[in-house]
Amino acid sequence: MSTRRIAVGISGASGFAYGVRLLQLLRELDIETHLTVSRSALLTMTHETDYKLADVTALACVTYRCDDMAAAISSGSFRTLGMIVAPCSMKTLAEIASGLSSSLISRAADVTLKERRPLVLLARETPYTLAHLRNMVAVTEMGGIVAPPVPAFYARPASLDAMIDHTLGRVLDLFGLDCGAVRRWKETQA
Repeated sequence: MSTRRIAVGISGASGFAYGVRLLQLLRELDIETHLTVSRSALLTMTHETDYKLADVTALACVTYRCDDMAAAISSGSFRTLGMIVAPCSMKTLAEIASGLSSSLISRAADVTLKERRPLVLLARETPYTLAHLRNMVAVTEMGGIVAPPVPAFYARPASLDAMIDHTLGRVLDLFGLDCGAVRRWKETQA
């Protein structure tokens, strides 16, 4: 594929900053991003950040409405490197785990799985219920990767931004992309 592109979903869980920073990092890596933001994520955005939707969509190469089921990322013939949902709400996780495509995020995730492309979900909730855990197992059995944004304290993050960058750097590692944000265990920094 000549164009390196990743589908990005931002759902309504706490952690809107993960989605924004992910878009920034992918832009720095010259990755074409195809973004969809859920309605619940818009509510979370207003509670957690000072961003406006226009600020966020300006970071993406292409943006789709959450109900646009005819979007390019809803088809397996539209080639991507995969998809990241950051953050991933338990509702979105449940839709993906059960194969329900009631939003563009869950449809694009379903397509990503059926095409055997990497799907990474930054599942944001704690503590987990048995339903949450079963949905995580189901997604994992289908080939997805559940990567809750848990800080790595061995990296000795000096700020919240450093913790976010480390987490997203590890997520991008799963796509073979190095954004330079990961302090790697037992490796010296360049």
